[in-house]
Order: sequence, then C-alpha cells, then structure tokens
Amino acid sequence: MIEAIKNFLESTGIAKLFTGETEWWKTLIMLAISGLLVYLAIVKKFEPLLLLPIAIGMLLTNLPGGGMFHLDFFIGESVDYDLVLHNGGLLDLLYLGVKLGIYPCLIFIGIGAMTDFTPLISNPKSLLIGAGAQLGVFVAFSGALLSGQFTGNEAASIGIIGGADGPTAILVTKTLAPKLLGAIAIAAYSYMALIPLIQPPIMRLVTTKKERQIRMTALRPVSRVEKVVFPVAVTAVVGLIVPDALPLVGCLMFGNLLNVCGVTERLSKTVQNELMNIVTVFLGITVGATASADNFLKLQTILIIVLGLVAFSISTLGGLLTAKLMCKLTGGKINPLIGSAGVSAVPMAARVSQKVGQEEDPGNFLLMHAMGPNVAGVIGSAVAAGVLLSYFG
Repeated sequence: MIEAIKNFLESTGIAKLFTGETEWWKTLIMLAISGLLVYLAIVKKFEPLLLLPIAIGMLLTNLPGGGMFHLDFFIGESVDYDLVLHNGGLLDLLYLGVKLGIYPCLIFIGIGAMTDFTPLISNPKSLLIGAGAQLGVFVAFSGALLSGQFTGNEAASIGIIGGADGPTAILVTKTLAPKLLGAIAIAAYSYMALIPLIQPPIMRLVTTKKERQIRMTALRPVSRVEKVVFPVAVTAVVGLIVPDALPLVGCLMFGNLLNVCGVTERLSKTVQNELMNIVTVFLGITVGATASADNFLKLQTILIIVLGLVAFSISTLGGLLTAKLMCKLTGGKINPLIGSAGVSAVPMAARVSQKVGQEEDPGNFLLMHAMGPNVAGVIGSAVAAGVLLSYFG
C-alpha cells in the first residue's frame, strides 16, 4: 500500500516538475507566459481565434509528465512516422498537419474564399505596393544572418515575419527551422494582432497631413469574367516563375475562385467557416506545443522577437514609401496611407489605413483602396516565401 502511494506521488506532475530534465523555474515561466497569452486573447481580444489555441498548446506541452508533444520527433533530416504513430501523444499526431504543410495551405484556401480581390483587379498598380511591403522580410533576414546567432535557414524563417502572414511564416519555418517554430509563430501572430498599435505612428511619421487627406477616386467596376480569370492567371504565372510559392498561392487563388465563380457557393461557405475554424484550432494548438521551456527560453527567442518587430516595421515603411512615390508620380492621386496595408494581414492592415485617414478627414473612405495593396501583400509574402524556400529548402 505504501509502495503504491509512493509510486502515485512520484508519477504526479508536481513531482516531475522538480525531478524532470527541465529546470522547474523554466517550466513555471512558460506556464506564466501561457497565462499571459490567455489574458491577451480573452481580455484584450488580440487575435483570440489563434492566440488562445496557441496559449493552450503551450500550456499542454509544458505541464510536466503530460507527454503530449515531442519536438525531437520532428527535427531530424527525416521523420520516423512509425515512432510518431506508436509513441507520440495527441499533439504529435495533430502536428503532422504542420510538418507536412497541410494546415497553412488549408488556411490559405479559407483566406482566399473570404477575401475580395476586386480592388486589386481594379487597380493593378497595388501590386507594386504589396511588393514594396516585403522589404522588411529581406532586411530582417540580413540582420539575423549578420548577427551570427542564426544559420541561413533560421534567418530566412525569421525574415518572413515581416510579411505579417502567420500561415506563411509557419510553412517556411516548419521546413527550414522547426526548432524556432514556436517563437516565430508567436512573434508573427502577436505583431499581426498589434497592427493598430504599431502601424499608426509609422504612418504619421512618413506622411504629411496634406497627403493623409488625399481623397482617391472610386474604383472602376470589375466584371465577373475578370474575377474568374484573375485567380487562374495568377496561379499559372506564379507557378511558372516561382514554383515553390505555388502551394500557398495556388490554395489562395483556389479559395477565391470558389467564391467568385458563382457555382460553388456551398463549397465557398464551407471553407470560409467549418474548414477554416477546424484548421485554425489544430494549427494554433500544435504551434503552441512547439514552445516548450527548453526550446523557447533562449537568447535566440529574444532576438527573434526583436528582429520580427524590425521586419514588420520596415515592411510597413516599405509599403508607405512605395505608395508615397506613386503619389508623387500620379500628381497626388494616391493616398500614401494605403501603403501600410501592403503587409499581408488581411483585413486588419486595410482597416488601420481607413482609421488613420478618417482621423484627418472623417469623410474620406480608403478601405476599398487599401484592400488592393492588402491582397497584393498576401500574394507578395507567399512569393517571398517561395523565393526563400527555393534557395534554402
């Protein structure tokens, strides 16, 4: 009886907190970070649909003795799937969707179905702004490489945070630097959630009051034929030029085609709602599971968070400067504020452009104009990811 009680006590998480391989204080720090993310998701409403699953995944993986996730199973040159299936925990099995690149692509199908590409089709020049907003990706990549703390693969994964696109960051990182997935995913989604705080000061610094008050002319109507041809054409062009970007861009365009073709309404609603919600839960909880104490509490994590902020800020700056240049070249017909929407965070970045514009002129409506660069940013970040994957993958 005494031996049974002793065995039970030794098997508890409390006992393993002090006898396990991970120092107890590191575990407590990670549990506190998980609690902070829960607070930010529920109370502050910072991207709750993703931040809450990430927080719970972090909680589950750091509770001593749970054995729900083993990052070591997935880090080597190849994955022993028999080991995962027979000895893995629940989150190991769900993580296969991340490791195999399934979840990010399914998310992109949902994003494509939920996004209106009409502003980009109506104003193709928006593609230039979306391209300019990828500047932060390559600046942060260079900074990470020059720091001497990261390999080329890791630097590429950090740089993609500048695209402000969580699924893209996850797809690149799970391929190039799986050990950094937790830190990079949390940084990427945190900065996406903080767009209303990060972007406005940069927008006001770069633009003048007169520029912020510019009213843009109404967008031209777009025919149904254009809406249908656009996703097919973009898929073909990107596939021929940057094949490594095809999984993301192809899924994005497929989702949009389901929405605009007019004959697949049921499928469009399914990917926008049921599919998107299910994959979001699985993606968030498994990404959070990668943030174990031993893997997360490192100097590298702090550098990733700093470099991620630099990447995101410079991407915002790049989009604004591109739009500012276009404003000059068009004789003041383009409001530079829409340049901040060139990052990939749809539609949050476009809403911020609208909000800052209306602070100067309450009657100015920039939302639809900003959606053009915003959609272009989604395509641009996917292409940037394809370039990095083709070089380092």
